[in-house]
Amino acid sequence: MNKEELKEKYGKKRVPHQWRGTDFISAQICTFFGSGMSPKAPGTMGSLAAAIVAYPMALLFAKISTPDLGIRGTSAGLNSAFLIAAIFVFFAAIPFVKKAMKDTQTEDPSWIVIDEVCGIFMSLAFISNASILAHPWTLAVAFGLFRFFDILKPLGIHKFEAFPGAWGVMADDLLGGIYAGILMGAIAFGIGL
Repeated sequence: MNKEELKEKYGKKRVPHQWRGTDFISAQICTFFGSGMSPKAPGTMGSLAAAIVAYPMALLFAKISTPDLGIRGTSAGLNSAFLIAAIFVFFAAIPFVKKAMKDTQTEDPSWIVIDEVCGIFMSLAFISNASILAHPWTLAVAFGLFRFFDILKPLGIHKFEAFPGAWGVMADDLLGGIYAGILMGAIAFGIGL
């Protein structure tokens, strides 16, 4: 075989990805800086990236002393920093998700993972920054619980996907994050973190 035949038979063909159909900024935000560009399990990769970023965020939030609104002496309650982060990501992402879907003529494509980021942040809004820093395994638990709710969509989560356009993309993951967060808070309270 000559070089061209080998290249044709074994060479990787460049497949155009849908995210290339929108502008650079929208693509970076919607894919959470490329984590959603993973060819396999982009939602899992986006959730993992958010969980990894959450640790330095908790460190920063602890240094600037954001208040935790919880039960005295426990980590159960609301972590105001991650709650604000989740709500900010939710509303800030809507126009970018809307534009990306319009540009690529898609509805809730798998490469849009900013909704998973919102869900992970919301799931961490139910435990304190101190608990996250002292027990980094809580990030893995939050990741697992959120992915459970995100994939299976129980307890009415699937109904939130029916919201129009970008709102549906973001809302189901926010609700999944709330459910995962409630379980995180219960676990933290139960084991006395």
